[in-house]
Amino acid sequence: MTSHRLDASLDTAVDVLTAERAPVLRAVDGDTVTVRTLSAAGYTRRLASPGADAPTLLDARRGHCLVGPIAVTGARPGQVLAVRFDALVPDDWGYTGSGGIDTELNRALGLADPASRGPLLWDVDAAAGTARNQLGLGVRTAPFLGVVGLPPEATGEHSTIPPRPLGGGNVDCRELVAGSTLFLPVTVPDAMLSVGDGHAAQGDGEVSGTAVECGMTTTMTLSLVDEVPVAGIHADTPAGRITFGFDADLNAATTTALDGMVDWIAGLYDISRAQALAMASVAVSLRVTQVANRTWGVHALLPHDAITGPDAH
Repeated sequence: MTSHRLDASLDTAVDVLTAERAPVLRAVDGDTVTVRTLSAAGYTRRLASPGADAPTLLDARRGHCLVGPIAVTGARPGQVLAVRFDALVPDDWGYTGSGGIDTELNRALGLADPASRGPLLWDVDAAAGTARNQLGLGVRTAPFLGVVGLPPEATGEHSTIPPRPLGGGNVDCRELVAGSTLFLPVTVPDAMLSVGDGHAAQGDGEVSGTAVECGMTTTMTLSLVDEVPVAGIHADTPAGRITFGFDADLNAATTTALDGMVDWIAGLYDISRAQALAMASVAVSLRVTQVANRTWGVHALLPHDAITGPDAH
């Protein structure tokens, strides 16, 4: 096992998910990678004032400013890439955009007019675990990466914006903090992982379309797994086990997340799916992961201590 280091640069940054670009790093099963990513916009310096702009690393800004792709030698479709987040350290500043963009949600809230923008700038204290904005308001931080993804297909360049059942990507799940492992079914040879979109803090939903967007230094361990307890994208986090659903239809996304969790509970406790659904009804929380990316995200969360009794398998 080897430890690697990557920093965001013109040589390592990418704003699409693709398997056709040469990998910026080649890792093997069990390697640890420390990655320094910029904010989603790729700002290379701190914003001077709320609503101001700043230079970006990538001029085109077709999508999130990510680092990748990282090849995991020997990964093949049919396997699962386990990404364990060993440490996530945000930069000392961040921003949150709000309103002023003509979206269906902003229109419903009366905040589509550009004059209604309410951007926030944050000072982030990683050691204290806090962030405070220019209004004097603060929040507790819980850093994670919004985008952790594989190309959905072996050819082409694919947008970083929607989360996908194949490859993941812009999952935006606030539970993927340090100590979590995200399981991504491998979609293309060598996996070709790209990561970025650091969030110092975010609520379920990411309702303004942005979190506390920031640069992030992430240490992650990459492993290949042949057998997992549930199909599809899922995670084991400090908060509990998580299954995901992604769809333009909220009902469909909810069903996918719940279906995976029912399978997981049934397998853990050797019970029927009907019994597992009943247990889910009293022990599992369904949460709207994000509403920001033209595709609904829903996650089902089973806290580790939610079910007692016979040991899980």
